[in-house]
Amino acid sequence: MSQEILPRAAGGVPPDVLTGLVRAVRSGDRDAFVALTRLYQQKIFILAYSFFRNKEDAVDLVQEVFLRIFQKIDSFEESRNFEAWMFQVAKNLCIDHYRRSRGRRTMESGLRVEELPLADDRTPDAVRASDLKAVLARSVDRLAERQRTIFLMRHVNQMGNEEIARALNISTGTVKSLHFKAIRRLRALMEPHLGCST
Repeated sequence: MSQEILPRAAGGVPPDVLTGLVRAVRSGDRDAFVALTRLYQQKIFILAYSFFRNKEDAVDLVQEVFLRIFQKIDSFEESRNFEAWMFQVAKNLCIDHYRRSRGRRTMESGLRVEELPLADDRTPDAVRASDLKAVLARSVDRLAERQRTIFLMRHVNQMGNEEIARALNISTGTVKSLHFKAIRRLRALMEPHLGCST
C-alpha cells in the first residue's frame, strides 16, 4: 500500500456507492476494501500528517487506520455516517500515537509543498518558487494543530467545510473560523518573505 499512498482522492462519494462498498467489505470482499482504501487514503493521510508532521509516520498511521477499519467494520451501524465514523477511528488512533510518541522524539516536517496551491502568482522576481514553497512549508508547520489540520484538509485534500466538519466532529462555523485564522496567520508568517505588505 505504501507505494500507492497519496493518489488524489475522488470528490464526494455518492451515499449509495459508499453503502454498497461498506456492505461488500463486511461480506469479505477484498476488492471492495481496496476501493474503499483508495477513495479515502489521501484524506486520512492529511489528518494523520496534521498530527505528526512527518510523512513516514502519517503513512504508517494510514495503514493502521485501514487495518482497524477492516477489523471493526462489523461494528459500524449503517444508520451512521460512514465517513464520520472512519475519521473518528483515524482521529482516535492519531491521538493515541501522538501521546505515546510525544516525549520520545521531536516531529519533523515532511510536507510536500508542491501540492499546496499558492493563492497569488505575483511573487517578487527575487523570490524563487522553491524558496517560497519552503517558507510556506515552515509556516504551515507553525500553525496551531487544529488550524494546520483544517488548512491541509481544505487546500491539499480539497475538502469542503461541511465535509471537514463531519470528519472532525465540529461545527461548520468552527471550521470556517479556524480556516480564517490559519490563512491570517500564514499571511503574517509569510509577509516578510514576500517583500510586500498585504
